[in-house]
Amino acid sequence: MSTPKASLVKLVVPAGKAAPTPPIGPALGARGVKSIDFCKEFNARTVGYVPTVPIPCRVTVTPQRTFSFTIHTPPTSWLICKTLDIEKGSSSPKHDIKGQLSLKHVYEIAKLKSTDPTLKGTELTSLCKSVIGTAKSMGIQVVL
Repeated sequence: MSTPKASLVKLVVPAGKAAPTPPIGPALGARGVKSIDFCKEFNARTVGYVPTVPIPCRVTVTPQRTFSFTIHTPPTSWLICKTLDIEKGSSSPKHDIKGQLSLKHVYEIAKLKSTDPTLKGTELTSLCKSVIGTAKSMGIQVVL
């Protein structure tokens, strides 16, 4: 007989705006966790962020119906959009250029992403390449 394992729930929630409505309520309720408890703790931990910044988090739910969660940095695509003050990237990146991103901005975004718990120890050059790849896939040119 094997012991039940903890389950992982990945959510993207606006900073300070967690509420026990979909998608949070059903995702955690199905695992026996009171979503209001998560919402209170999440909102308290994200009080320092600008409201509505999308914050990815990973919630680990134990078989005893307790939970813990880690907060991650905002998605790279969102950071690029905010840097360029655009709503979203291009649907056809090779034909529709939405803007230009300087290497300085790439470096700043990579520096911010390096604080993410899952990216600790990743070289800054690798993170810069990742940011450039994301920008290209969004129809953003990277310039000197």
